[in-house]
Amino acid sequence: MSDSCSAAFEELAGRIGGFSCDSVEPVVHLRNPADLSNWTLPALEVLLLAGALFALVHAVRRWRRHGDPSNLAIWFGAIVYLAIIEPLLFFSRGLGLPDNMHELFAHNVFTVQLVHDRIPLYIVALYAALASLAYEIVRSLGVFRRNVFLGAVCVGFVHHLFYEIFDLLGPQLRWWIWNYDLAVNNPRLASVPMTSVFIFAALGPAALTLLVRLLVGRRADRGEGPGGWGLAGRVVAVGVLVPPLISIGSLPSSVVGDENNTAQAVVFWLCVAAFAVVAVPVLYQQWRSARATSPQPARPAQPDPAAQAQPDSAAQPAPAVIGRRWFAIGYGGLFLAAFVVLWATALPDYFGASGGVTTDGTPTGSLPYAVGCLLAAGTVLAAVATTPPAAERTPPERG
Repeated sequence: MSDSCSAAFEELAGRIGGFSCDSVEPVVHLRNPADLSNWTLPALEVLLLAGALFALVHAVRRWRRHGDPSNLAIWFGAIVYLAIIEPLLFFSRGLGLPDNMHELFAHNVFTVQLVHDRIPLYIVALYAALASLAYEIVRSLGVFRRNVFLGAVCVGFVHHLFYEIFDLLGPQLRWWIWNYDLAVNNPRLASVPMTSVFIFAALGPAALTLLVRLLVGRRADRGEGPGGWGLAGRVVAVGVLVPPLISIGSLPSSVVGDENNTAQAVVFWLCVAAFAVVAVPVLYQQWRSARATSPQPARPAQPDPAAQAQPDSAAQPAPAVIGRRWFAIGYGGLFLAAFVVLWATALPDYFGASGGVTTDGTPTGSLPYAVGCLLAAGTVLAAVATTPPAAERTPPERG
């Protein structure tokens, strides 16, 4: 048996699904969705593949209508980033990485599996969909054009909110399994390693956004947005440079060592808190400032029957806002609604669990943290829905 499909990986993956080293396909493996471990797996695939498609359509529309390829750079930059980081995680033995990097986790088998059955197609969609959603939410509030670094931190924070709603549910519903025997997967927030809670949920999207704004966004703001091969080269550069930026951002947790779980937990939570401390005031102030400076439509001194018969579109901004921000508000709302249903289906087993493990043998996530993220994400979407479109046309970003 080759290192690309070791007995250790087969044993880990086999705990949650029908993975077998004897049946893998090198490129694409298609399965009947009715034969998967449970109905939530194909439901998750549809939700995230739809999100990636909606995000791509929105990105192309923005490029064509506004000459801004930044959303497109986020979408493809996330794919390039995935193409670099995921093989490192799944083929660590063949690449000669340290022993503590082998068999970190394993995905269940979904309808569409890629690269020796290691990467479900929905994971590719996840990177593109959630990075695009977080970026568009922050862009719609006008934060990017104030300060590039603050905008990147805000994207990391917003991405963290949506990602952890998903991340904390996955292990219980057999979407993937973590190898808790490895020190790198500890400490944890319930069933989720803190490396995922901070690095994948917040730091990675922030690094991706920072690079896109520096290499693509600023030029687009000046009306010099790159196109064609110039844009393609910058997108590849973005994806390639994200892992080194993550390594730099992860230095505080690396200093205390993998074996010191208590110190690791403190450092990780301080990093998560730092994102929140920076992002929450910025997002609130930007929303409040945009609403305060929005031009108000003039009102006649006395009721005008003609005006009532033909209402001024400026006096009814909500449909226009939702139309302009259909992806952020529409898909963001759909994502939250879908996960309310998914979490609801998991609650009986969650409350029947003993010691954080269900009777089915799967680890439970943190319901309070997921609910907190859900409420915060809903609040952010409400802010986008009530922010005037003029907020997107603020002076060019600084920093």
